[in-house]
Amino acid sequence: MIKKGLSRLGTFFLYLVSLLPFWFLYLIADLLYVILYYITGYRRKVVQENLRNSFPEKTETERKAIEKKYFMYMADLMIESIKSVSMSRKSVEKRMICTNPEMLEHYFGQGRSIIAAAGHYANWEMACLSFGFLTTRRRMIVYKPQSNEVFTDFFNRTRSRFGATMISMRQTLRKMIEFKNELTITVLASDQTPTREDAKYFIEFLNQPTAVFLGVEKLTKVVNSVVIFYRIDLVKRGHYTYTFVPLVEEPEKTKPYEITEIHVRYLEQLIREKPEYWLWSHRRWKIKPPEGFNSSLVQ
Repeated sequence: MIKKGLSRLGTFFLYLVSLLPFWFLYLIADLLYVILYYITGYRRKVVQENLRNSFPEKTETERKAIEKKYFMYMADLMIESIKSVSMSRKSVEKRMICTNPEMLEHYFGQGRSIIAAAGHYANWEMACLSFGFLTTRRRMIVYKPQSNEVFTDFFNRTRSRFGATMISMRQTLRKMIEFKNELTITVLASDQTPTREDAKYFIEFLNQPTAVFLGVEKLTKVVNSVVIFYRIDLVKRGHYTYTFVPLVEEPEKTKPYEITEIHVRYLEQLIREKPEYWLWSHRRWKIKPPEGFNSSLVQ
């Protein structure tokens, strides 16, 4: 009860902070960067190791530049995520602009549902808000529950307050079948780290054997939906665009694991273009493949 009480107090504090104007919050972000990078060294070793393994072709100076840019952006992302708790629809529409919303209606007009693969790249939290009022069709966001139920519920209410439906990863297949006769768009973070039990497929990603979820591919074939990538790009501080990139239009014609390869490769390409906007402080490679890994399916 004490833990829950403290968590609720924490969410109330986050709400109060979210009411501050952007210009003031970015002053906090500048200070937060100094604290994270120079004072506490928050996960710097994790970031350095991830960058070193992902970009062995880059010099130490080049990786150091990416590292600093990443921490600068992470501070902004933290502050913007808090701000999203109370952002108005008008503010979201101003700061997160879709470049091709007509693509959704193009596929809906063909009677096709849509699976959108996304990454923890740029401001995915603000993108969740924009996604909520993008279309009148059913909008679903798949999330991975955290250990703190109070914060999970708090952020799910934030992400869904403009109309999106939040679905736990474990309930995704059941919900997809339940809404099979509706036209839907479902967003999944394709770069989540699976549990050891779910680590059935490894792929060479950013120069490292990487366990990946097969959720996008499995769900796509259940409902025969098209697969797109939900690409987010930073325009300037606090302002973004997002673009729907077609990846697979005929999933029934693909080979096993081909869809997974396609969306993972697209994310990798995006990260290589501007690596500072991906979540480098996450221990993405903590699960190792079995001995003899050769970039193929692990049975």
